[in-house]
Amino acid sequence: MAAGKATAGDLGAYICFEDEAGQGLRPPKGHTWAPRGMRPVVQVRGRGSGRVNMAGVVCFRPGHRTHLFYTLHIYHGRRGEKKTFAWQDYRDLIVATHRQLDTPLVWIWDNLNLHLVQEIYDFAEENKQWLRIFQMPSYAPELNPAEGIWSLIKRSLADFAAADLRHLTRVIKRKLKKIQFRPHLIDGCLTGTGLIIEPP
Repeated sequence: MAAGKATAGDLGAYICFEDEAGQGLRPPKGHTWAPRGMRPVVQVRGRGSGRVNMAGVVCFRPGHRTHLFYTLHIYHGRRGEKKTFAWQDYRDLIVATHRQLDTPLVWIWDNLNLHLVQEIYDFAEENKQWLRIFQMPSYAPELNPAEGIWSLIKRSLADFAAADLRHLTRVIKRKLKKIQFRPHLIDGCLTGTGLIIEPP
């Protein structure tokens, strides 16, 4: 992590933390009420299978606005359909983030198998003038501020029952967009990790 911060300072780069999460049609558990001694039952209309997969990156640079960028992969539960992201989707997220910020990037993520494919290493080598990739320590999600974004999303979806996958996708996009326009929430996710990004 220290190497990533030093590299970012040398390049004048944003430090970008990437992570993934997913949400199916069954809502996260929250709170409800019922008469004493009776089990609360919430009837919902949501039917069918499917999942909204989210890949997001939070970007920090001292003295600059904090950013969140994301991409979605919608899995409908059909036979032969790709269930989650491919390595090209991660590459495209890196490229889109670079185009939005127009600065070098220090990209930090976990050891997901698709993060470690040779094509990603080749892509990083081809673009080393603006991209450096670092792996996070194994089994250390508490160090990734992007995890805090998923926590915010899950809490906001507690007890929410989507009518179908399209409805769920629309709601998730709206909630992510709200976070994009509230950089103090993203900064709070960094604070929750205990990490400090200091000016060069």
